[in-house]
Amino acid sequence: MSLRRWLTLGLLIGGSLTLYGCGEEQQSDTSSAGFAGLGQAADGFQYASPNQTIRFPQDHAAHPDYRIEWWYLTANLEDADGEPLGLQWTLFRQALMPPSERPDPTPWAADQLWMAHMAISQGEQHQVAERFGRSHSQAELYQPHDAQAGVIASPFHAWLDDWQLKASGDADSDDFNHLTLTAYSGEDASRFGYTLELTAEGPLVFHGEEGFSQKAANGQGSMYYSQPFWRIEGDVTLNGETTTVSGRGWLDREWSSQLLDARQSGWDWFSIHFADGHKLMAFQLRGGGASNDDNETDQGADYRSGTWISPQGDATPLATDDITLTPLATSSVAGRDVPTRWRLEIASLELDINIEAPQANRWMDTSVPYWEGEVLVNDRASGEPMGEGYLEMTGY
Repeated sequence: MSLRRWLTLGLLIGGSLTLYGCGEEQQSDTSSAGFAGLGQAADGFQYASPNQTIRFPQDHAAHPDYRIEWWYLTANLEDADGEPLGLQWTLFRQALMPPSERPDPTPWAADQLWMAHMAISQGEQHQVAERFGRSHSQAELYQPHDAQAGVIASPFHAWLDDWQLKASGDADSDDFNHLTLTAYSGEDASRFGYTLELTAEGPLVFHGEEGFSQKAANGQGSMYYSQPFWRIEGDVTLNGETTTVSGRGWLDREWSSQLLDARQSGWDWFSIHFADGHKLMAFQLRGGGASNDDNETDQGADYRSGTWISPQGDATPLATDDITLTPLATSSVAGRDVPTRWRLEIASLELDINIEAPQANRWMDTSVPYWEGEVLVNDRASGEPMGEGYLEMTGY
């Protein structure tokens, strides 16, 4: 969500605080707090809001005064035989307490919980791994790289144990245009993972209002930017065998403290690379729709937003009433009925496309489960192929 989507660790905190030595066991009540607790009020944390200015390189790093955050990469690749292959790597951060309640910084104290996901998808294969870590929000006061997980801005480095996304240029450089991604899981014949080089072929793109992406009519939202112009090359290991790959990727960056309205149940998020060089980010949050004339929110309506991106990186925000998303077919996945074929219409662009997952079994059976996988795009009227991308769905 990415929304890019937030897979919060809120549901995990109750079972994870004791494990990570972060205090007494707590229970997370999410029954009236939106999907995965993301509609919970976040008293004591900083809130995302309009008129904030995103700055680089500092905003590539972590924002511990906000409750939730992620660095989210998806990629549509081909292997050496020209066969399509999908890839995901995501690092999530959850603050365990507001800034005023943080313990003093030591190598053993922790007020930040981290989760990382990786996946490789090809044909009917869908390999998934998950890791957890912890850190202190002021780890830089001792040695930041001694922390189990973290993200620093310059030179850019995001990591959880030996899974890492980092700048591949000079050690003193603020360059975010050349990154290396490394992550592996399993042993011998079950080993899978990747070592990839990412090169930006276009600019960073801000979503919403100069980077503030509203997620509900009530005003909740996140700070949100993307790098949708990655050219990717490298090696992928699957079933213990390694092959070269190449293709394109999309990195989403979001941070917030209350991402959703309390009654929003989940979302559907799309990132599309069109063959003519345009790109599209679009999402709908189920619930939290437009306010009526009495300024009351119709919670039965869905809230939609998006960004149309030119080949040069110029961004055009798309309003909620400009986007129509219609599920056309569902698949039974992990005991759930999940929409895997969609119609997407954008009135202002006269765009009418079908988006379909060629494989339905892209369920991420992680601690907070969700669907994430590759999609193909074609013109609805002619059936002509138009592009490819990724779809994420939560709350099903």
